[in-house]
Amino acid sequence: MNPVSKPASNSESNDKLDISRRRVLGTVGAAGAAGLVIGAAGGAGISAAVSGDSTGSGSGGSPALTTVGATEVMFHGKHQAGITTPLQSRGHLVAFDLAPGAGRKEAAALLRRWSATAHALMAGRPATADTGIALDAGPSSLTVTFGFGRTFFDRTGLTARRPAQLDPLPAFSSDVLDPKRSEGDLWVQIGADDALVAFHALRALQKDAGDAARVRWQMNGFNRSAGATARPMTARNLMGQVDGTGNPKPSEPDFDRRIFVPQGASGAQDWMAGGSYAVVRRIRMLLDDWEKLSLEKQERVIGRRKADGAPLTGGTETTEPDLNRIGADGRAVIPDNAHARISAPEQNGGAAMLRRPFSFHDGIASDGTPDAGLLFICWQADPLRGFVPVQRKLDRGDALSPFVRHEASGLFAVPGGAAEGEYVGQRLLEA
Repeated sequence: MNPVSKPASNSESNDKLDISRRRVLGTVGAAGAAGLVIGAAGGAGISAAVSGDSTGSGSGGSPALTTVGATEVMFHGKHQAGITTPLQSRGHLVAFDLAPGAGRKEAAALLRRWSATAHALMAGRPATADTGIALDAGPSSLTVTFGFGRTFFDRTGLTARRPAQLDPLPAFSSDVLDPKRSEGDLWVQIGADDALVAFHALRALQKDAGDAARVRWQMNGFNRSAGATARPMTARNLMGQVDGTGNPKPSEPDFDRRIFVPQGASGAQDWMAGGSYAVVRRIRMLLDDWEKLSLEKQERVIGRRKADGAPLTGGTETTEPDLNRIGADGRAVIPDNAHARISAPEQNGGAAMLRRPFSFHDGIASDGTPDAGLLFICWQADPLRGFVPVQRKLDRGDALSPFVRHEASGLFAVPGGAAEGEYVGQRLLEA
């Protein structure tokens, strides 16, 4: 996805050009990056759901800093923005519960307000009753993504339309989940390449909720800033590991089948055509323990070199690891319990998902340890075939497990994108 500058003129010809460019941005999607899964589902951090696909006037092909604010992502489309969009540098995740007495009618009105606000802000226009927080900024790659939790269907009398894919996730031995920071009726993901733009969207959507819904939990995340490196690079997570080397890529023939619910879906899932399921996990990294390991031990835990992300069996970051190679000491070069081995799709019956996380740091805990880690978000057409089998296998013997703790969890049905004149979720709420 390439940065697109908004036209300086408001002339009709420039408006048409701007619309055309936005359509390109909205349909290109991600060119695929990947990840090691931090304790969950195949890959932890990520470079961008599009690694190395940004071009512009910056050094080595990265976007010049002066263009960052002008990049715009289209609201309307086959899929919601924020799934295959390149990783943004700032993110907010927030879950809402419908207020007591609020039902389907109130939910529909809320999604209509939210969609109108997201459409305006993603285009760089002010919201209704705008606070002025982001007046000096462009859209800055802002995306807003909406999803429904399992309990939403009970609150709105739509249990007959609830997909089986929203069945509760199984318990995992590494879970230490806080129910107050898990699940929720409604879920919103906000991403942008400017912190004020991201917060502006968060504040606008919170105000839009009014009396219809109240915040259940909210989390803040970050990634490397656009233009921070001389060339597009896979990001590093807070453990210092190159994190993003195996995601499914849109160029692969089975990408859509793995990530999106197919068009023409029937029964309870018809409203989910073009949508996806998001698993959201707050994963605390036990950084003090991790940093006590030698470099060699860290690399054996992950199964990759820390310097460049290449597998321990050699090559470059994108070289396929040789899981059968035996070293001179008679042991597997990539240990049997290495994170990269256990989370590899070929070790999990081809199970795959698109990992698109944010890192987080929420201060220093009372014991002096950093409250930091990963806001893990993964996308798939069916979590029972994507996240669950991989996490189960990681749960049984991943060498990384002693260094991470799963503290919150959520599963959300994210419907397809809204067509012109529609709001997100309309096909469910007005069926």
